[in-house]
Amino acid sequence: MTDTAIPQTAGAPGADAAPGAPGSAAGAPEGGTEAPGSGAGAPPPRRSYAKLAADESREDYSLRYAPHSFRRWSPGVVAGTALGGIAYLADFAIGASIVFTYGFTSGFASIMAAATIIFLTGIPIARACAKYGLDMDLVTRGAGFGYFGSTLTSLIYASFTFIFFALEGSIMAQAMHQAIGLPVQAGYLITTLIVIPIVFRGMGALAKVQAWTQPVWIIGLVLPFVVLAFEAPDAWGAFSSFGGTEGAGPGFSWVGFGLGTGVALSLIAQIGEQADYLRFMPAKTEANRRRWNFAVLAAGPGWVIIGAAKQLGGALLAFVALEAVGRTHALEPIAPQIEALKPWLGSFALPAAALFVIVSQIKINVTNAYSGSLSWSNFFSRITHRHPGRVWYIFLNLVIALTLMEMNMFAALNKLLGFYSNVGIAWIAAVAADLVINKRIGLSPPYIEFKRAYLYAVNPAGFGAMVIASIVSILAFFGLFGTYAEAFSTFIAAGLSLTLCPLIAWATKGKYYLARPNPVNGPGVEVADITATHTCSVCETAYELPDIADCPVQSGPICSLCCSLDAECGDVCRKEPANGPVLMPMPVVMPVSAAMPVSAPVPVLRQGAGEA
Repeated sequence: MTDTAIPQTAGAPGADAAPGAPGSAAGAPEGGTEAPGSGAGAPPPRRSYAKLAADESREDYSLRYAPHSFRRWSPGVVAGTALGGIAYLADFAIGASIVFTYGFTSGFASIMAAATIIFLTGIPIARACAKYGLDMDLVTRGAGFGYFGSTLTSLIYASFTFIFFALEGSIMAQAMHQAIGLPVQAGYLITTLIVIPIVFRGMGALAKVQAWTQPVWIIGLVLPFVVLAFEAPDAWGAFSSFGGTEGAGPGFSWVGFGLGTGVALSLIAQIGEQADYLRFMPAKTEANRRRWNFAVLAAGPGWVIIGAAKQLGGALLAFVALEAVGRTHALEPIAPQIEALKPWLGSFALPAAALFVIVSQIKINVTNAYSGSLSWSNFFSRITHRHPGRVWYIFLNLVIALTLMEMNMFAALNKLLGFYSNVGIAWIAAVAADLVINKRIGLSPPYIEFKRAYLYAVNPAGFGAMVIASIVSILAFFGLFGTYAEAFSTFIAAGLSLTLCPLIAWATKGKYYLARPNPVNGPGVEVADITATHTCSVCETAYELPDIADCPVQSGPICSLCCSLDAECGDVCRKEPANGPVLMPMPVVMPVSAAMPVSAPVPVLRQGAGEA
């Protein structure tokens, strides 16, 4: 049996004008290739998506594997865009808060310890996302959590994006208040609304914004420290003996070290935002191997090297400004920036600092809003079996973030981040344990399987490890096990997750990773060209093999999203896998001359099709 469908690229739409990206996909141009079944007189596909959900130039494969046909950026462009997203100034506030609370010695050790843990756990996750073209949620599914088990981590990740959007938005509102006297509440609203047009456009628009704003951001980041080096060369020496503002003293404290590390570890879920970019990394080849490895390392776990330096730098600036502005304002990044720039810029220090803060916060909050929309999409598609499009979830994320800003979450920064880090590190540590330990010793499949058709609903290896580690560490965080356990609750979370994930996988003999073998592109299946396509028998669009499953209900291939949205199949493929193989058509291999994606017509939403 052969597939007679006209070959199209995976998902058909192209990227939104990033360098080297395919063209726009906002509808089929004149002379464009029609999707199977869309010709005159042909029956309509059984599922058609809303316009925003079907336009991948905005949708960015939010619930899917990112196909090779879409990954047209170079490793350097992807890495640069990903690193542009770490421009946030929350690092300044977090670092200053840690050092002011626990003193320099304990604070410095806390920041370094957290950076080490984040870097090491981020390496395998970054490489998996870049290699397989998957975001953090899809990797989590196949790395020990199962299809529905990862819905909880989608919520954890979504909460990370709106908590930090609110934190960054608060910093931006403070800058606008200082610069032009704008009421902080109005600033909250502006900082929320300003990102919508950019995030709406997807990866292409984000890549442009990060590239265009990078020079201003780099100058604004470096200049205050250059001024200090000339005007206050003894500042670091005084800072290194700083005992904090809460009476901690200049010496080392184990309790202060543990609590400070917990606050800094709240940033561990940042690897998820890095992964949202890394999934667009081009395939690794012999020609680009070194550039690919460096780009993945730099843009994946490498973000925390810059992040730790920013935390220490932010604490230094706050220390220098402490006497002039007081503790409260010293913890707001705009005030220390102004004080540092005054010796050289005089009255221009305020607008220069405000410009830097605003640019920084836009750079990070477009990433927060974008990643949040991906996470909410993943969550609701599995719960409701509907997908109206990623862009609608931008508004949900922003409403929650705006509410947090209005509630003045900035005032409870340490406590909020310390609590969150217990759950975040339990999740990330479980995923890292699966990738590093379970896969290497054969307890987990050697690849990442993310499709519903092949996964159990819940895998106790990763999911169970995360839940147990989270519960125990949160109880410790609230003081149930004493002072030292409270201080080191995040270490308890990490240790339990790293230990329990392989132990549970061993106890269950890895049974709950795959509900049935993947005959399309699973281990042991000979695949001549991974970019070959099958046409989904439901939406009648062509997708690359990693995004396809064999479906006994449809008696043919089905794409991962149509599979996720099917509310009536009863999971027959997983519950009755012994019914025999599904007869699949031959995949279509595109010639080199057709490697660039062609635009597909945007399907029209039809009521009753099973999607929103």
